[in-house]
Amino acid sequence: MSRGERFALGSILLGCLVLGLKGAAWWLTGSAALYSDALESIVNVAASVIALVALRYAAIPADANHPYGHDKAEFFAAVIEGVLIIVAALSIFAHASHVFLDPQPLVWPAQGLGLNAIATLINGVWSVVLTRVGRRLSSPALKADGKHLLADVVTSFGIAAGVGVAILSGLLILDPVIAGFTGVYVLWSGMRMVLGSVGGLMDAAPEPAVLERIKHIVAGAAAGAIEAHDLRTRTAGRLTFLEFHLVVPGSMTVAESHEICDRIEEALRADMENLMVTIHVEPEEKAKQHGVLVL
Repeated sequence: MSRGERFALGSILLGCLVLGLKGAAWWLTGSAALYSDALESIVNVAASVIALVALRYAAIPADANHPYGHDKAEFFAAVIEGVLIIVAALSIFAHASHVFLDPQPLVWPAQGLGLNAIATLINGVWSVVLTRVGRRLSSPALKADGKHLLADVVTSFGIAAGVGVAILSGLLILDPVIAGFTGVYVLWSGMRMVLGSVGGLMDAAPEPAVLERIKHIVAGAAAGAIEAHDLRTRTAGRLTFLEFHLVVPGSMTVAESHEICDRIEEALRADMENLMVTIHVEPEEKAKQHGVLVL
């Protein structure tokens, strides 16, 4: 089992613990706001299961049917997780509207808020861990899971504060109103996650800063060449694919041009992990006088 898979499994176990705590908090109080928090925890567990399946599939080596590997499975997992979050938001709206029409007094509020606070603390610590590990491993699935948990922490704080105000003021209508605002935030979080993951599935270009870094490395490592142009990149999970045309003097031998390519690849991989490079060598008459001029 890979490191990413171990963290995904840890998310499932902790998610079940948090779900139990938040479910108990809702059962004790009958609060619509705490119900919305517990419902999002169900999504957390389902999303962690999806992330684990995606990580296991993404780890399968490239084969004849998938010569570029299976890493994009993580983007599918992030999209599915975002859709689940949106579904949870719709369920929160439905429950909040029902309680809004027929508000009920809250029972055992202190015990319920205490359980919810413990669950929120667990989620907060684990969201930081997942986000850092996801960045280190370049895992869209783990990063999506971490962001989702962080959103859960934010909503949990807001819910706890709102329920406290409802109890102190005696305004029971505040409980479903808070649940409704929570649903709006959850819906926004799910839509943002879906849109971000779709970019990966559609081979969106990396951040401009990343592309500039690539150009700088190529320019510095391609001594002997004339220029590099038509740089194209795409990401697939932890992998980044880069291809470009390298223009060399027409009199240069194949061996010499190959040596330049090796030097460029070595410099790029020393700076960027999990990089797959394809370089197309062209003679100087193919130069376009734009792109990356060699230093």
